[in-house]
Amino acid sequence: MSGRGGWRLKTWQFTAAAAVSGLALASAAAAAAGPWDSGGQRTAESRRAALLPGTGDGDHRTEAGSPLPAGSDPVASEAAAVLAPLEAGDLAPRTGEGAREAAAGQAPAPTAAALKFALEPLLKAKGLGPGATASVVDAATGKELYGRGAKTAMVPASTVKIATGTAALSVLGPDHRIRTTVVAEPGPGYEDGAPPERIVLVGGGDPTLTARADAGDNASLRTLARHAADTLKQRGARTVRLAYDTSAYSGSTRHPIGLNENLAPVTALMADEGRLDTSTSGPAPRSTRPAQDAADAFARFLAERGVKVEGAVREAAATDQAEKLADVRSAPLSALVERMLTHSDNDIAEALARQTALAAGAKADFAGAERETRRALGRLGLPLDGARFADGSGLDRADRVTARLLTSLLARAAHTDHPELRPVLTGLPVAGFSGTLAGRYTDPEAAAGTGVVRAKTGTLTGVNTLAGTVVSTDGRLLTFSFLASATTDPTTAQSTLDHLASTLAHCGC
Repeated sequence: MSGRGGWRLKTWQFTAAAAVSGLALASAAAAAAGPWDSGGQRTAESRRAALLPGTGDGDHRTEAGSPLPAGSDPVASEAAAVLAPLEAGDLAPRTGEGAREAAAGQAPAPTAAALKFALEPLLKAKGLGPGATASVVDAATGKELYGRGAKTAMVPASTVKIATGTAALSVLGPDHRIRTTVVAEPGPGYEDGAPPERIVLVGGGDPTLTARADAGDNASLRTLARHAADTLKQRGARTVRLAYDTSAYSGSTRHPIGLNENLAPVTALMADEGRLDTSTSGPAPRSTRPAQDAADAFARFLAERGVKVEGAVREAAATDQAEKLADVRSAPLSALVERMLTHSDNDIAEALARQTALAAGAKADFAGAERETRRALGRLGLPLDGARFADGSGLDRADRVTARLLTSLLARAAHTDHPELRPVLTGLPVAGFSGTLAGRYTDPEAAAGTGVVRAKTGTLTGVNTLAGTVVSTDGRLLTFSFLASATTDPTTAQSTLDHLASTLAHCGC
């Protein structure tokens, strides 16, 4: 293959990753569901991508991607499908024998010596600073093919979201949905059809609940108000008292980094992630009281439906006697995990960590989420030595993971024994196409990875990380992670990380 950046990728290489990781789902299900369009292109990729700037996942900066220069050709319109849906009875896309060998794990794996020769000069480059670590694992076997400080615990930044998503999927399953509910507190005569004494908006922890008119695939606060108002009017209620309940979560709503445009206060009730603008991802001004704002919006929507809220809207937990009036549910957990990884969404990450805690019956605070995330990953047999999950998003510098843990997480998600973890792979940003990698891989040295590298980025001041999957030119699906925590130039560091991943893509090792 020739063209941009001197690509020498075989045609089937674009679909070999799907062939290998596609074993994690029944082929018919993979063809009918998931983030695919009719042509086999990931939906997120086929929309826009290469022309978009990075969306940011750090604590003080946006991802250092930028739009392509004016007049340049968009990659998204020309690239072949990156992941093709599988057809019933066919575990590998019909794109060449190499892809079939990859699906069976029969393509040759790179040798440790060859990987060391290809990767170490880049790992020792000034761009990553001293002490950069790495791990490359063969997804078919789970064997580490190359490691450099792979068991050293490092600050992961947003690559910790891979662990957050894996833990949540493992305990809740990909079909789980988060409910937001309206309940009625019975008053005198309620059993005989009298109006309730008050109603309570109960948050279940869905940060994607939306108050916007166009809800998309999100649960809608307007729809919830409509259903609740219809039921209330059937009971003759034209005025109600309203409270809101955030008791599903425990502890402080304040993240250790404090007020920050990268996430809202962590609460069980919010609308549109507490955003004060029209954005859907990346840094944005945030409300300091997202639960109150959501309840106030709900009151307005009730009034539009003919039910007026009387008095002030205050916080109060629903009682055991409360009865459900209406509820709405989030998109399935599989979609939430994908959105979290593609856009490095910190609000979803913190919510999923708490959902993991709730599933275990634990307190849904930072400590409970950390404990249950670790337990969930432990049950998967993952190497957790030195790991810390101080938060779900990676904004907390107390987080620690090893490069070996990240590659193990990704390899486990590709394994046939764990189809529930598939969204951890399908949600990874695609180099030059989607999410936090949309504006990267424009450097000629990294261009070979465009459309082939799938990876989660991580960026904090002085910390740059990258972990994901790539198919080698020999047809082997590899998982990789590169962690650097002493960088001084984020642009150079990101370029070096991209070059490392691209080296794996065109390495006939």
